[in-house]
Amino acid sequence: MLEPLRQGLPPLDPVSVDNAASCALPACYEAVREARGFARRTLGQWELGDRFDDVCLVVSELVTNALRHALPADGPRSARQEPPVRLHLMRWPDRLVCAVRDPSHDSPVAREGEDFSAESGRGLFLVGSFSDSWGWYPLAGPLEGKVVWALFRLRPPGC
Repeated sequence: MLEPLRQGLPPLDPVSVDNAASCALPACYEAVREARGFARRTLGQWELGDRFDDVCLVVSELVTNALRHALPADGPRSARQEPPVRLHLMRWPDRLVCAVRDPSHDSPVAREGEDFSAESGRGLFLVGSFSDSWGWYPLAGPLEGKVVWALFRLRPPGC
């Protein structure tokens, strides 16, 4: 899952991850609230509460996009199936990555020229504005779908 995050960035060694946490999210819009709560608790445990506002907004947008655009509309899933959306938070000494996995292979589309005052269509604009970078990549192997991620650079303690 981490390989595409290396492109254009200093090396991200999976072994050097200070902390990582993830949660499965149900296929309903209440999942956005659950994702924000999970992010709040996790960032608090990692003593990154000062980054909560930006991270929370990005988590909300990524999860909302996954629920709105990436879930199949073909009805209920089997009880044995894994939840369709999963939020991952990963922390290195100098960065934090929020990643949302969903079952769609479709690329997320940042719409240029969108009316920022419109009620929808500005999610990826906000993700790009509040994070230091974002991107996505298709999954291979037993997991189907894609991961959309956002990276936040962290200030060293005392700066």
